Amino acid sequence: MTPVVPARTGLESAFPAAMLSAVGTKESWRKEVHRPATSTHKWWAKRLGTVFRGILASAATPEDADSAAAYASPLDLKGAVVLDPFSGSGVTGVEALKLGARAVCFDINPVATLVQRQAMQPWNMERLAAVYEAVESACREEIDRFHRAEDGRSVLYYFWVATVQCPSCSDKVRLFDSPVFSKNAYPKRVPKAQVVCPKCLAVKQSRHDFDSETCPNGHEISQRGAVRGQMATCQQGHTFKILTALGGNRAEFEMYAKMVANPDGSKVYESITDWDRDLYAQCVERLAALPDSVVLPQGELARGNNTDQALKWNFRKWRDFFNARQLVSLSLIATAIRDSPGPSAEREALAALFSGTLEFNNLFTSFKGEGTGAVRHMFSHHVLKPERTPLEAHPWGTPQSSGSFSTLYKSRLHRAHEYKVKPADLVYEGDGVERVTGLAKPLVATVVDSWASFETAQGQTAYVATRNSAETDLPNESIDLVVTDPPYMDNVHYAELADFFHAWLRGMRPYEAYAATATTRRTGEVQHADPVEFGKAIEAVWSECARVLKPGGLLAFTFHQARISGWVQAVESLRRAGFVITAVQPVKGEMSTSIVKAGAREPSNLDSVVVCRRAADGATNPNGSLEEALATAQKELSALLEAGVDVGVGDVRSVVRGSLLAYLSSAGIDLNDAVIAQVDALASETVDAPVVPKQSAAIPV
Repeated sequence: MTPVVPARTGLESAFPAAMLSAVGTKESWRKEVHRPATSTHKWWAKRLGTVFRGILASAATPEDADSAAAYASPLDLKGAVVLDPFSGSGVTGVEALKLGARAVCFDINPVATLVQRQAMQPWNMERLAAVYEAVESACREEIDRFHRAEDGRSVLYYFWVATVQCPSCSDKVRLFDSPVFSKNAYPKRVPKAQVVCPKCLAVKQSRHDFDSETCPNGHEISQRGAVRGQMATCQQGHTFKILTALGGNRAEFEMYAKMVANPDGSKVYESITDWDRDLYAQCVERLAALPDSVVLPQGELARGNNTDQALKWNFRKWRDFFNARQLVSLSLIATAIRDSPGPSAEREALAALFSGTLEFNNLFTSFKGEGTGAVRHMFSHHVLKPERTPLEAHPWGTPQSSGSFSTLYKSRLHRAHEYKVKPADLVYEGDGVERVTGLAKPLVATVVDSWASFETAQGQTAYVATRNSAETDLPNESIDLVVTDPPYMDNVHYAELADFFHAWLRGMRPYEAYAATATTRRTGEVQHADPVEFGKAIEAVWSECARVLKPGGLLAFTFHQARISGWVQAVESLRRAGFVITAVQPVKGEMSTSIVKAGAREPSNLDSVVVCRRAADGATNPNGSLEEALATAQKELSALLEAGVDVGVGDVRSVVRGSLLAYLSSAGIDLNDAVIAQVDALASETVDAPVVPKQSAAIPV
């Protein structure tokens, strides 16, 4: 039996969802500040560390004790082994280690494994600085030379526009949707803007809402550019579909402006000159002369949910995502890191940092504007969306840069190190949420890649590996708790996007066991748009979890699914794997204003924490009828609404579906079409009938 998990836990009967939603809301706005250890590199659907700390603390707290107090205490789970079979950015592992447990973190994607390793292992900052300085000495001078104006000033950003030929008259069409290419993030407060002439590319200052302008060369400029949606119009008045005009080729790109740093620290916008064009031509020549031994992106795009859009624009290879100057500059950095003495945690950290820099330095980025971070990264929409007016940044960067290797070195690695040494947690103290230190153990884990090494390691240890969690080397009954966030059916397909980073990383080999495969896509991935295939794949993982759990152990995972078919497959896969759902607890999920959620038909704010025990251990669902299961869901939602938590229509529908399906499955009722329709009808009735009065008192954040 596990000594860690009580027979009945606070997670199942007294979960502090309202408190965790309050602290989670604060974390969600600045995850990189409040949980920097798991923010050194991009990963998708990164969960809230506060919520996962709460899940772990509540799972180790008896139902008659105070789970909220346990969350806000220096709880010690020494001796516990916590497994996350879908580790992502490593949130579960980090929170487990901070609470004194030992962590086992598996993910099928090697990029995720790299991110997890950075989150858990310590760095020697003197060695890190030495490797960083060696890389800088090897490449910065040449990178700076390729990013300068004729008078030697540093160019922070180059502005580009895609061009196509009109199919009717062969005129070159610059694909601007507006001639305003730079404005303030708050244009009503600061109306000043930069305007480019679509005819001659002259740049001038104006207002974001100008009626008409005349460029320095006498051309009239209107607010409207050539592009409207998928269509473009040439200067002769011919309208055509942009993808048709490409004719199977990638669009050409043309530089039209640059932002230059003056010696006094001010920044100025200038038009592109022949000198700039000649400098770029030198980059083209330099790229052609690079030896085969350097690091450059490898591989081609494969068809997929998240790659098809780029393929339609005829981006075929991963190196197509970069222009010549970006390829040269990034190759210089990557090769210098690869050739650093190693292996070491510090070299690995810089390799991961370089990979993260790629997100801000490619042809899929754009300019956010003045008064905010300048670079809108390529995954701001969670898809590979081609950019008609890409922004080219200085990859090494200056103190005035955004998204560069040097600036991210400080904002990501230094911040993560400080957090690892002295972790802080968000705690609700009655009149608001505060950052508190002293509740968690420092992150100094020894990272191993096998159970044999994990068993014999001393001190804080994390077993982190790239593997299919349906097939592990874990012994029977070796895990106390399984806490995870599995992929959903129809959201972002991580492997398709992670290949963008892997195309570079496979040539750098950040650590010895990093995958050298051509793609991160692998057989056994759980994420699948087909509900049946999703159910089969996730059942295999749940079955393995059931095998490795100790008697009395517990499985908890966060889940939110817009389609009821996703809930049906999740619930049925658990039943087939030998689990019984003992609770479904709604709690704060991702930031409610995220792109994915904001674009949903029924935007949501909550996740459901699905709590399970093994049927072989005598587990039963606590509800005795469908009506009781519905009442339980309504009670949980009401408690959150009364606390001022934002509960959306999608949240109500999802929580009710989960609670009802969990009861029905535990009762052995076949989840056929008629039963599913009944569940959906009850969920819709709950949506239509408010579960609490509209006036409620909010928990201050």
